[in-house]
Amino acid sequence: MTLAPTAPATAAPVPARPLRVTGATVAGTVLVALVAAVHLTQGTAAVDAADLWALLTGGGTDQAAAVVVASRLPRLLAGLVVGAALGAAGAALQSIARNSLAAPDTLGVNAGAHLAVVAVAAVGVSLPFYASGLLAFAGGLVAAGLVLALSAGGGSAPTRLVLAGSAVSLALHALTTVLLLLFAQETSGLYAWGSGSLAQTGLSAVGQAAPVVALGIAALVLLGRRLDVLGLGDDTAEVLGVPVRRTRVVVVVLAVLLAAAAVTVAGPVGFVGLCAPAAVRIVAPLVPGMHRHRVLVPFSALAGVAVVLGADVVVRAALGGQAGVEVPTGVVTTVFGAVVLVLLAQRFRDSGPVRHAPSARSARLRDRRAFAVVVAVLVVATAGVAAGALLLGDATLLGGDVVNWLAGRGGRVTTFVLDTRAPRVLAALLAGAALALAGTAVQAVCRNPLAEPGLLGVSGGAGLAAVAAITLAPTLGTWTLAGITAAGALVACALVFGLAARGGLASDRLVLIGVGVSYGTLSLITVLIVQTDPFNETKALTWLSGSTYGRTVVHLVPVLVALVLATVLLARAREELDLMALDDDTPRVLGIALGRTRLALLTVSALLTAAAVAAVGVISFVGLVAPHAARALVGSRHARVVPVAMLLGAVLVCVADVLGRTVIAPAQLPAGLLTSLIGTPYFVYLLWRSRAR
Repeated sequence: MTLAPTAPATAAPVPARPLRVTGATVAGTVLVALVAAVHLTQGTAAVDAADLWALLTGGGTDQAAAVVVASRLPRLLAGLVVGAALGAAGAALQSIARNSLAAPDTLGVNAGAHLAVVAVAAVGVSLPFYASGLLAFAGGLVAAGLVLALSAGGGSAPTRLVLAGSAVSLALHALTTVLLLLFAQETSGLYAWGSGSLAQTGLSAVGQAAPVVALGIAALVLLGRRLDVLGLGDDTAEVLGVPVRRTRVVVVVLAVLLAAAAVTVAGPVGFVGLCAPAAVRIVAPLVPGMHRHRVLVPFSALAGVAVVLGADVVVRAALGGQAGVEVPTGVVTTVFGAVVLVLLAQRFRDSGPVRHAPSARSARLRDRRAFAVVVAVLVVATAGVAAGALLLGDATLLGGDVVNWLAGRGGRVTTFVLDTRAPRVLAALLAGAALALAGTAVQAVCRNPLAEPGLLGVSGGAGLAAVAAITLAPTLGTWTLAGITAAGALVACALVFGLAARGGLASDRLVLIGVGVSYGTLSLITVLIVQTDPFNETKALTWLSGSTYGRTVVHLVPVLVALVLATVLLARAREELDLMALDDDTPRVLGIALGRTRLALLTVSALLTAAAVAAVGVISFVGLVAPHAARALVGSRHARVVPVAMLLGAVLVCVADVLGRTVIAPAQLPAGLLTSLIGTPYFVYLLWRSRAR
């Protein structure tokens, strides 16, 4: 299934109206000036509008002047520079990609720049501003090149770009988190910066970034005429004398340079490059000529400033001045961006045939002997991985220790180690199997090979509910927490599928809306975390990273019950899954109530995901990788896919967990980070493979 191409940013066919453009410019400037004035009145110090007015009229106190110069003015100017850079970069990238969802975030630029800066800090090297900016530029350029290469082909469907950018960003974010955990002392202070914070210690960074941003925007404005012509199509542009390839390379380099400058100043401030051009295009029909890039780029920069400063004003007005320090501005802009992404996704419509999973189409139907061999090998592999997970960790044990522990003859130390380690191994096995089973059902129901509970926002909804529960009521019982987590997953599932169902349940639109909801829920989780006390913050972060740390047998009961019931239900529904994976007409002809069956299967998937999240936290890509690998091994019949996918999911999460417990022992890495690092290359392979088709 493909989506209709998004409208490129082309030159308006109607004549420009200079008076309207001038009027819009004045109105936009006044709006930004008002927001900036309100921004200056906010902060932790007792300096209000009257104090600022006194300073402007030559009065005021030295203390008020010091607060404004040392704190509020640098923060305001940082918002100006970052917003202008990201707004202009987003407009340029959308024009080059001819995709209204292109932005520094969806192209992985912010994540690549962030990783590059953290990597250098991890080895203990302190760089000046321009060297850090150059490093961020290199990281962002590599990430953007990879995403553009992956999203090319298969038409201009926006889903490919968003999925490729999300996967690359997730992998880069996981690498960044690993570096932050491994080199905590060297990278201290970069964690909060990684969420996009406008807090500045002076005017140095802003003063050095401002000329770069100004020159970058000016260069894009000078290239505006070429961008207008490129909007007419490559062939037309070449006929009119525009060097298409060279222009694209130059514009991408300039956009990445602007995004890298913004990251160097304030970290990755999310989705400003998506929201700002979208806002300008909403106004554009009222102002003839605004679509022309010599107007569009400056207006997008102005809108970017409004988005960044507006988000900062809103969060500090809602939560108080201290929240301006605790809640990064990038978290709020990401919530705005998630809403914009969902709204844009709802405008897309289907225009092509149903797309099947690549591996499902190509996989041969194996015979029973091959299926039995695969299952036998996976059972042995699961048992071997589980045994290794029991033996390895911060303390290495022998097989005899496990035998003595099982017989009740273990020593005190051995018993303590295995009493804490065995529930973790079981949690990894059960959660992996549950996520794989949920992913198998979701991919069949959605008929989308790239769908999985994490990408569809279900895991994010479950995680948001779980973090809210453990934050507000840390003493909740296991079953109560599991119920609240399930409610969060069901609400997120209903939101995603309800929005996608308007005008038909388009598969790609469903994924886009799910990605938007996922971004939004993860940002809200960050807000919850930074607003809690240190004890709950640590506990919540453990959930978010997907860790088995601290799991006991009691925590495993809900996921075990959910897994057993769901396995029975999906095993009985295996034929319905086979038919629903084909198209909508075949199951209807054969008498299957499609809507009711689809709702029941999605509910089961959401509950399975919630049970897994309640057990080990948010773990991504297991529900994507395991079903694909299972289809490649045993064909596309769900009677065979379901058990193989469950075994593969159990092995994947268990391997990730034991690696996380042993690689840097006695310190530990969350299993969710390692599954992201393992799953992303496979996801990239799937995208690349579908590109070749």
